[in-house]
Amino acid sequence: MTTLRISNGRVIDPAQGIDQVTDLWIRGEKILGVGPQPSTVADRTIDAAGKIVCPGLIDMHVHLREPGREEDETIATGTAAALAGGVTSVACMPNTEPALDSQAAAEFVCLQAKRAGNANVYPIGAITKGRDGKELAEIGGLVEGGAVAFTDDGSPVVSAEIMRRAMEYCKMFDKAVLSHSEDLDLTRGGVMNEGFESMRLGLRGMPAAAEEVMVYREIALAELTGARVHILHVSTAGSVELIRRGKQRGVRVSGEACPHHFTLTDKCLRTFDSNFKMAPPLRTEYDVQAILAGLRDGTLEVIATDHAPHAPEKKMRELDQAPNGIIGLETLLPVCIKALIEPGHLTWPQLIEKLTIAPARVLGIERGTLKAGAIADVAILDPEVEWTIDPTQFRSKSRNCPFAGWKVRGWAETVLVSGAIKFQRSVEKPL
Repeated sequence: MTTLRISNGRVIDPAQGIDQVTDLWIRGEKILGVGPQPSTVADRTIDAAGKIVCPGLIDMHVHLREPGREEDETIATGTAAALAGGVTSVACMPNTEPALDSQAAAEFVCLQAKRAGNANVYPIGAITKGRDGKELAEIGGLVEGGAVAFTDDGSPVVSAEIMRRAMEYCKMFDKAVLSHSEDLDLTRGGVMNEGFESMRLGLRGMPAAAEEVMVYREIALAELTGARVHILHVSTAGSVELIRRGKQRGVRVSGEACPHHFTLTDKCLRTFDSNFKMAPPLRTEYDVQAILAGLRDGTLEVIATDHAPHAPEKKMRELDQAPNGIIGLETLLPVCIKALIEPGHLTWPQLIEKLTIAPARVLGIERGTLKAGAIADVAILDPEVEWTIDPTQFRSKSRNCPFAGWKVRGWAETVLVSGAIKFQRSVEKPL
């Protein structure tokens, strides 16, 4: 069993409250410890001077598209993109074709992830059969197959009665319900946020209230059932405030923010570029500031990408015909540095917490820490390297990125999964 020493790095592990320049020791697949190990001899040493050494990032909101939409992404390409972004664990959404609504479907995802041999993949089961909102999926069978949480993401669960039953069942298995909060009657036909910009552009809008009425419902149902509910891709100021109040009342509610919702606004749609079309849509500067405040005060404890790949020919359609969504795995870290670290909204330990132990807690998985004995999923990050985002160089199959051309800092240099180096950036610096 080989012993690896990662020396001289700034080791940050929010789960243990560690932030210091020291060594990280790995033996085999497990973390041996942080700090000097006088009686241990390393078989190999990686010098991480000037770098950040932290638990591998966890992205709990990723669309891998397999089975059924392999032209957009596969489990192999999606997990390769994850590694390039410093992400060692992804939770994949069930809006595949067929939907991830059975034990066999969950087991298929786990098997394909094992074959790919890249990042860890945790399937998230559908709440309802076929994600059509009419009948509960086999929750127990999905848990047996490896599902770590439940959602109909891509669609809301329209029936409050079915959502209540889902929460009651998931509570029995101690699994979180992840809510895509959208009132479809209010968003039907919409392509962007409803407001001044949609009126100016003559495009049908989706009001903030469409999200907020469903967030209110989910929090009320979580209060009723005692279940855990997690609000996906929070995009409005009202939603942030509802989650904040729910937490204050002791409701088991958590929320996530996506990088595009705290960096971009509906003004981006002035270009009619479908890479700025997503659901929930880009909102206003007021909403962006509210999401940043929610990240600062802990109302939104998770940052996730909502990585939603679409083949180029699909995104090249007219704006009202193009599908919603953008890719985000390979831009996660630099966009967070630009939007959160550089302006001083979050410290490095706070950012890493939202990308490691916080999503691990929501999903109930044993990941996201560097404590002795933990699985050695580790990312070595270079926070200073400067580069320009070029989606044509990405490992993802798709190119639908709204950040193309951005000059940014920071990337993952070396990534280990279960103690094995799975990704290493080539030494030459970008132009």
